[in-house]
Amino acid sequence: MMGLLNRIFGNKEQYESIDFGVFNTDMHSHLLPGIDDGSKNIEESIELIREMYSMGYRKIITTPHVMSDYYRNTPEIIKSKLDIVREELKRQNINITFEASAEYNLDDGFEPIISNGQLIPFGNNFILFELPFMQEPRNLQEIIFKMQTSGFKPILAHPERYEFWHRNFDKYEELKSKGVMLQLNLLSLTGYYNPNVKKIAERLVDSNLIDFVGTDCHRIDHLKVIQSYSNSKYFSNLAKCTELKNSSL
Repeated sequence: MMGLLNRIFGNKEQYESIDFGVFNTDMHSHLLPGIDDGSKNIEESIELIREMYSMGYRKIITTPHVMSDYYRNTPEIIKSKLDIVREELKRQNINITFEASAEYNLDDGFEPIISNGQLIPFGNNFILFELPFMQEPRNLQEIIFKMQTSGFKPILAHPERYEFWHRNFDKYEELKSKGVMLQLNLLSLTGYYNPNVKKIAERLVDSNLIDFVGTDCHRIDHLKVIQSYSNSKYFSNLAKCTELKNSSL
């Protein structure tokens, strides 16, 4: 445990702390109560949203998992939970815009969701999707093409976390050339996952390949770690980055 804390909190270069309000919108989180591995109940949902508001965020597009084997969330389930959270935010007079889409896993169940018109887009018809962590899916290019020809604009969640691409950095540039936008987890820049993920995350920022940043918040310690890095080099660089599209959402 101490090793993890030292890796996360120790030996970071000091810069002026950023206000996360510079991003305005967080578009990757798990804040709907009880439907995935994020917030467990409405009380935790409100706690996390309050904390994000205090960080400077004024809009949240939360993205519960949709996975055929684990989290079989439908638009109806997601909307019902969204309504519950919105009602509680109104009751507690928390003035933040709260919307919901999803983080779709590229598994066997994803293509039927596209075909059946069950996707929940956000912003300019954006769809956030993630890959299995073990290996690149064989049908990746096919699914990207299907999303695009169906009128959606795909955003790949946390590309820095797919270690099967760490020795093939050209893959990120190839995805961008095919119209896929890339979303970076702020946690990745803290070393929270592991040093290799941090290194690739930094390289993606340096290469100006990132379109969106997200907290990927599941619980309160994620936000605390992110805040502890508000005065780090790469957070400072992102705050100045004019290529990020978060504020347009």
